[in-house]
Amino acid sequence: METRDILKKVRQIEIKTRGIVEEIFSGEYHSVFKGRGIEFAEVREYIPGDDIRSVDWNVTARMGHPYVKIFEEERELTLMLLCDFSSSGYFGSQRQLKIEAAIEVAALLAFSALKNHDKVGLLLFTDSIEKYVPPKKGRTHVLRILRELISFQPEKAGTNIGEALKYFSRVQSRRSIAFLISDFWDQGFDDPLRLVGKKHDLIALRLSDPREETLPPVGLVKLQDAETGEDFWVDTFDPAVRNTYDQAVRARRNKLDRLLRTSGVDTVEVRAGEDYVQALSKFFRMRARRK
Repeated sequence: METRDILKKVRQIEIKTRGIVEEIFSGEYHSVFKGRGIEFAEVREYIPGDDIRSVDWNVTARMGHPYVKIFEEERELTLMLLCDFSSSGYFGSQRQLKIEAAIEVAALLAFSALKNHDKVGLLLFTDSIEKYVPPKKGRTHVLRILRELISFQPEKAGTNIGEALKYFSRVQSRRSIAFLISDFWDQGFDDPLRLVGKKHDLIALRLSDPREETLPPVGLVKLQDAETGEDFWVDTFDPAVRNTYDQAVRARRNKLDRLLRTSGVDTVEVRAGEDYVQALSKFFRMRARRK
């Protein structure tokens, strides 16, 4: 994309996602993702009715009359966006590619964090770590993240979720909110997922497309694995082939669901071309009820 096209796309997504944040998500994001706790803010003179347990005896002794400690919620959080840019994301049978849905959802989450004065960071990965943007605050930084998402051209095609999680764990030592945005066409990342899930508030945002879930009976078709480049022919008229495919899809989904559930990782399902706002709203409501 030319620079002017990138800036135009950034502006379009900013307008769309910021509007949604203003109307829907700023309050939901704030209520679901709490700060790290209560921290000391200042001392002031005692006022009748103040809790005696809040008296600062050291300051009281020094000043000769009672002072109390004032505490407030430490609100600032860090939101990390871990985005899978492997080649399987460049597929879409509806009006949108999976990677396009991922970019819009990431932008929506980033502007929600901006609205709540939180830091935002970005990790882009394929089967290697391709780009890392350390978390910072402010609109300029969020717009930079959006430009990175829109203009990014991955060097690799495959997926290595485990390596992305290990790298994230190394660079982000403090607890954060982490959205892992991927179609999860990968395996062997069980241990890193569990470790990151214990240390951080990890949410799996699973991208999918309806055409990946079932084979239509359209005859003999040539398919290609987007990540390996391997070509193969499939007779979609054969009921046994379609049934085998359906069973494999269900088995893969069930295995991933079990892994995420036992790792304590919440899941948001986003289907490319469909309303991701509804999916995120449902997730926020679920988290709010649980808290």
